[in-house]
Amino acid sequence: MSTPATFAFEPNSAPVPATERAGRIADPAFGRVFTDHMALVRWSEDKGWHDAKITARTTLTVDPATAVLHYAQEIFEGLKAYRHDDGSVALFRPRANAARFRDSARRMAMPELPDDLFIGSIEALVKADADWFPAVEGGSLYLRPFMIASEVFLGVKPAGEYLYMVLASSAGSYWKGGVRPVSLWVSHDYSRAAPGGTGAAKCGGNYATSLVAQQEAIRRGCDQVVFLDATERKWIEELGGMNIFFVFDDGSIQTPPLTGTILPGITRDSILTLARDAGLTVREELYSIEQWRADAESGRLTESFACGTAAVVTPIGKVAGPDYAFTIGSGGTGQTTQRFLDGLNAVQRGRAPDPHNWLHPIV
Repeated sequence: MSTPATFAFEPNSAPVPATERAGRIADPAFGRVFTDHMALVRWSEDKGWHDAKITARTTLTVDPATAVLHYAQEIFEGLKAYRHDDGSVALFRPRANAARFRDSARRMAMPELPDDLFIGSIEALVKADADWFPAVEGGSLYLRPFMIASEVFLGVKPAGEYLYMVLASSAGSYWKGGVRPVSLWVSHDYSRAAPGGTGAAKCGGNYATSLVAQQEAIRRGCDQVVFLDATERKWIEELGGMNIFFVFDDGSIQTPPLTGTILPGITRDSILTLARDAGLTVREELYSIEQWRADAESGRLTESFACGTAAVVTPIGKVAGPDYAFTIGSGGTGQTTQRFLDGLNAVQRGRAPDPHNWLHPIV
């Protein structure tokens, strides 16, 4: 069917009572508190996209032979809705998410969801569950669109049926206690993605393969893992779920280039745009672990930070590997890092000009 102008609305017959909801969103943390509804659209070879609706969030009942359970045809996105000071609500760059969702679907041999259907599903869900916006500092409504292969069969081929859904989650700060410098463990044993693989797609398998390295980082006393390239094992690529930036003493910034093994982050792209707007020298170039260490120790490198939708901008304080460790700058949050964090937050929350039309009002 063609992209629907509206989503059918099936209200939750047993929504969370207002008093209980207020308690849940008073301190929601991240990824733990979910709203009353979800968006759902089906796809099949004979009907295409159909049965678009907002319905009660509930458990899924799937056959044990459902394709996603065996062949991992699954993709997802993450974006946020923000309530502004005047009471209005806006999404941040949803068309960029929609485009990346299509790219991921293409890489995973899944049907491409039209952009207007992607955005329409999110708009309809946010309107249905607007009471779930948390009033905490830094609060937002986190949206998780995802698609799974739902056909029941065993066989290595693209599925003939899919479910697209969107969950909404009341969210506070990603880091417990607020933004703070994190420590990184450099993984020399595990790679996140290889050339020709799925590194540029936002699929669950990329994150699953990063977990063993993340466990190693925690055992080593670090907060997060950072991966090297799979070929030469020397070039910095990205964290388990965030892109990375480097800031130098001449004011320039650098980030690894998009070569197909790194997720093309929307926050990454936004920071590059803000940096160029500010007249900073920006490089998208390879950067080795040896150079990172040398530049940090010499003082040429003054800051490093990670970025992504959930955490926005996170300073990096310390880095460690099997036989080395070094501190970035003073080990705290640098001025440039704070500048990007504050600048992005200001635009997202409607407190600064939006010259690139990144905000998408929900009316």
